Amino acid sequence: MSAVTVMTSKDEVKAVGAKPVSRDEGARLGFRLTLPAQILVLFISAFPLLMQLYISVTDWSPLSGTGWWNAWSMWNSFANYTDLAADARFWSALKRTAIVMIVCVPAEFLLGLALATLFADDFPGKRVFYSILLMPMMVVPAVAGYMFFMLFQSGGPVNDILSALTGSPVTIAWLSDPTLALIAVMVADIWQWTPLMFLILLAGLVGVPEDQIKAATLLGANPWQRFVTIVLPKMKTIIIIALAIRVIENFKIFDTLYIMTGGGPGVATETISVYIYKLTTQDLIWGYVAAIALAILVVLSIVAVFAMKRMARAREVPA
Repeated sequence: MSAVTVMTSKDEVKAVGAKPVSRDEGARLGFRLTLPAQILVLFISAFPLLMQLYISVTDWSPLSGTGWWNAWSMWNSFANYTDLAADARFWSALKRTAIVMIVCVPAEFLLGLALATLFADDFPGKRVFYSILLMPMMVVPAVAGYMFFMLFQSGGPVNDILSALTGSPVTIAWLSDPTLALIAVMVADIWQWTPLMFLILLAGLVGVPEDQIKAATLLGANPWQRFVTIVLPKMKTIIIIALAIRVIENFKIFDTLYIMTGGGPGVATETISVYIYKLTTQDLIWGYVAAIALAILVVLSIVAVFAMKRMARAREVPA
């Protein structure tokens, strides 16, 4: 029986007469190999941002008859930013965006948390219900907007259901009423994005150590006490991530809302994204649009930094 010689990686290196690569040399090699890709990503992200900053301090527009690289000739000394501070329509759009965010994000969180708690236990047909529950999240937002546009028509299914429940004909013009139109948009957003919140929270809920829950049960803690003292503290980081994602995404709501109402009636449902879209495609004042977009970027960056700091604190403080 022939003997088999097992050769380690160090033995192989010695056999071929090559020097082993140190960790620092490997890091430098990896950096050099990935440098072209890093430069490309930096260019893709940094160039549009710098161009937007450049245009935001000018009066340039596609109708000006000159390329954006010559926008310096239309320098306006930061007038776009002073106009932004005095733009009542901008602040109204920002207010409506905040209203949608304040209503939708907590509703999605509470519904997602309730569903995650329910799906943490096994029950018959769990996989089927799980698949059905995730379906709204997979619908294209524009398609979801058209669905709810049809649902909230005066002769649509929503009024038909209300007519059946009240026993009298209901012909509410949901999308023609300034208040009801915004409510319809929020219902559509909650329907579509509660599954995402549910999915994130369920992942955090499954990761809670079972031994701590069992120990608390043996000590006489009821389900509510276990949930408040063990489950929620352990899910703190996941909750912050879920809320941050939905706050930022809800701030950018556009597809569903634009299909349903187009920002109307009038400007009753015009959020900041719809306002920017109208200025870009209808008014073509791109310098002012760039200033608005940069202001929104600063706001969302502050939200992201705040969320990251809260996550860091949640990791440092033992639950």
